[in-house]
Amino acid sequence: VLLGTEVKSIREGRVNLRDSYGRVEAGEVFIYNIHISSYSHRGYADHETTRRRKLLLKKSEIRKLIGKTVERGMTLVPTRMHFREGRVKVVIGLAKGKKLYDKRETLRRREIDRETRKVIKERGR
Repeated sequence: VLLGTEVKSIREGRVNLRDSYGRVEAGEVFIYNIHISSYSHRGYADHETTRRRKLLLKKSEIRKLIGKTVERGMTLVPTRMHFREGRVKVVIGLAKGKKLYDKRETLRRREIDRETRKVIKERGR
């Protein structure tokens, strides 16, 4: 559930979904770490930028999410936010975390790419 200043800030495009995730708790779905910046024309009232926010879902949708997150060990990840008929909608994806060896491989590739870009840049001079 969003506050008025949060909705206005989302309309301005001042939202960041990076590092955010969802969790099912006591039959309700909550999204954590969505950064919604302060509204530019706010008065004295302001909201906390990365507070826990409750999603309004049907019971059947919540049951499906519980089954997938508990059974398969998947995580809820908000992929995008948009407006439909004046309401903010959050598109949720199910993601599986990387294994430790996958993380190491990604870091290794990133380091190799960084080194090759550095060599190419030096040769161009």
